[in-house]
Amino acid sequence: MTFMLKTILFDVDGVFLSEERYFDASALTVRELLLSNHYLGLGRDASFRTTYSDQEIAEIRKNVFRNDRVLNFLKSRGMNANWDMIYITFSVQLIHLAAQLPEPLKAQAAALLQKPIDRGTLDQLREWFHSHPVTIDFDMMLKDYSGTKATRQDLILFLNDLAGHYLGVQTAPFKPKSKLWHIGEHASQEWYIGDDNVLPATGIPSVQTGKKGFMNEEVTLADPDTIRAMFRMLREKGVQIGIATGRPHLETYRPFGYLHWLELLDENHMATADDVLTAEKKFDAAPLAKPHPFTYLLSYYGKDSDVRKLTSRKPEPLPDGEETLIVGDSLADLLCARQIGCRFAGVLTGLSSKKARAELEAHHADFILDSVADIPELAKKLILES
Repeated sequence: MTFMLKTILFDVDGVFLSEERYFDASALTVRELLLSNHYLGLGRDASFRTTYSDQEIAEIRKNVFRNDRVLNFLKSRGMNANWDMIYITFSVQLIHLAAQLPEPLKAQAAALLQKPIDRGTLDQLREWFHSHPVTIDFDMMLKDYSGTKATRQDLILFLNDLAGHYLGVQTAPFKPKSKLWHIGEHASQEWYIGDDNVLPATGIPSVQTGKKGFMNEEVTLADPDTIRAMFRMLREKGVQIGIATGRPHLETYRPFGYLHWLELLDENHMATADDVLTAEKKFDAAPLAKPHPFTYLLSYYGKDSDVRKLTSRKPEPLPDGEETLIVGDSLADLLCARQIGCRFAGVLTGLSSKKARAELEAHHADFILDSVADIPELAKKLILES
């Protein structure tokens, strides 16, 4: 028996599970960082609500991400991680709010933003903003970024240029995985996994308590039984299955467990954001999140492999790349596939839905599918049995 298809590596969000709740949590996080007195405190009211109706959440997301145009823009530029999107959206506002302060406070704020931005920075800015009202304008992000061709992690570094433009200082604290980035990451985790799981999962208690978490309300993008049957079929055909996701371990394993998918997968070939962060710290190799193909390489070789070799800035193509298929919903996934010599199947169930077809075609995706439910039929065509 000869196989043209030996391995399939799957992304999760936009492929198996809906991204909608992640983006809802991201919008709630940006809003919290701006309004809650634990952060910038622009809401003025010390009591910050953490419970909202679905309609209220939809309105918040519509406002923060401008009818999802911000999200679509960032994904089109190769940005895949929600935490990066939160960081950019909030940081643009932070820069503009500081620029609205009267002198000499504006100059003092500019000096603060020349150093690593931490909770102390936010506390000081909150005090100034309470004394000198400033205005949030979520339209500014797209306006500011319209003049740059930056992609991927350079989108984050561009924040330093914006600070220079609006505050008249040369600064470099805006960078991937900065202290401010981690503040947003933790707030987002609170929204997604809820109070009961934050401390065990992160080692840090909730800053803003009262969040039940979206994690146990996952929406699948195909019938769970259909996906389960697909995993069984691929295993019976001898195809190795890998999972490569930007989700943390808990947010991957919990739904995969209650959906009864986990039992059909090899956990050694399930790579999550926790594995990325561990490798970045251990090997001083940041950033390794998509569109760096580390997550896919780890899911291919396994977590018991020589992980250091997978952190190279220019990773080696897979030895059987033509026999490996990556399944994702975004440009970041496609870029990963191209870097390591794999074929790519784009599914139209991500944030951009059917609109993603043009982008996938423009970047020469090997296959474009309506959903992951179409993978079994594609796999049959790619497997030659003799």
